[in-house]
Amino acid sequence: MNTVAGRRTCLYTEVQLEAIVADMARQAAGLLTGRTRVVIVGILRRGAPLADRLHAHLAENYGLTECTRLDLQIKRYADDLTLLYPETRLIENPVHAAINLEGQTVLVVDDVMYRGHSMLRAVEYLAGKQPAEIRTVVLVDRGVAKLPVRTDIVGVRLDVAPSDIIECNVPPYEADFRIDLLQPGV
Repeated sequence: MNTVAGRRTCLYTEVQLEAIVADMARQAAGLLTGRTRVVIVGILRRGAPLADRLHAHLAENYGLTECTRLDLQIKRYADDLTLLYPETRLIENPVHAAINLEGQTVLVVDDVMYRGHSMLRAVEYLAGKQPAEIRTVVLVDRGVAKLPVRTDIVGVRLDVAPSDIIECNVPPYEADFRIDLLQPGV
């Protein structure tokens, strides 16, 4: 994570988040009932290990072991919400260029739904590959999306001040699995 000065408060610990991810997997299993061709797509960076956790829960608890796992590299904001690129960038993996998703159900997983740019870009890209349906999954929804994208499965919804930063700490990128609230300038 980028280091920003301010007050940091742990909102969710690893134990709490494991229960939240287990509940997200329960919801996903409900959405996937009767689906046999499932692709779980993680948005890099932190959406990818979250997708792995979700997939592990789906396999262990709901028998969904035949899911395909992919990751998309999409970037717009830095971790401190400073704008990196005026347009949301998706860097296509050459292996993905030829993937046919026709008839498959796709779950797109990210850590935080902020304005919706990354999720919308992922959904647009994947829709071009003709899946039967696309469902979105986020660990945290800030409730301030500005684009026409919705979340089908939300771990937690956090209504915080616009200047506050929600930091999802997800191994292997950080040591501990936790969600922090950072209040800059406090």
